[in-house]
Amino acid sequence: MLVYPSGLDLTSSHLRFLTARLRERRRAIGSRWRRLNAGRQALLALAHLRHGHPYAQLAAGFGIGTTTAYRYITEAVDVLAALAPSLAEAVRAASAKAFVLLDGTLLPTDRPDRPFYSGKHKKHGMNVQILTDPAGRLLWASPALPGAIHDVRAAREHGIINALAEAGIKCWADKGYRGAAGTVHVPIWGRWDKLSAGQQAVNRSHAKIRAQVEPAIAALKTWRLLRKLRCSTTRITPLVQAALTLHLTTTN
Repeated sequence: MLVYPSGLDLTSSHLRFLTARLRERRRAIGSRWRRLNAGRQALLALAHLRHGHPYAQLAAGFGIGTTTAYRYITEAVDVLAALAPSLAEAVRAASAKAFVLLDGTLLPTDRPDRPFYSGKHKKHGMNVQILTDPAGRLLWASPALPGAIHDVRAAREHGIINALAEAGIKCWADKGYRGAAGTVHVPIWGRWDKLSAGQQAVNRSHAKIRAQVEPAIAALKTWRLLRKLRCSTTRITPLVQAALTLHLTTTN
């Protein structure tokens, strides 16, 4: 396999942060010798998350075996995932905001099984719920559920609606959350041409507020591995949480 130098569109703070966490992990488990030091392991994991390169290609570039690359990346992902904020922590952070934005996104997968097929998106994938502040800054990303699950059901299963209601936090969401109740506000239901002028104005205002959630979802998907997942569905939640941790590390 040919090997060539390549760039990674991340900052040194990403590398320093993950390197420090991996060193702590190695000290905790008493790990002594590795084929790659903590810094190189961190770079390996960042390259995988950012560009989604297969293990075999990364292994060749770093001069290690494919199995070793898999183990190192999995370890780094799990270390990062453990640092991701919980829903309770996100709700506490949101309590200082005027309101939050809630939306779901589909992470495409190569699993053609029926439970993963999203009728809304017409493709297979995993449903992930996103919470942001009014400015569209990411606060939390949920565990991944099969794509066939509707957004409002996913929000209920994760406990998002109840958590926001108990904290008294107002939430703006799209029509996919119709019937959520609690503190979740959705657009007025109905065909546009059937709505009154006042109802149309309300929905336009609602859409302007909600638009801030889209850049947050796009920011999460700058980790290109999440744009087309080719791994076991059990590994998708840690990957999402790892990407969230890295995003929050350099934006907070």
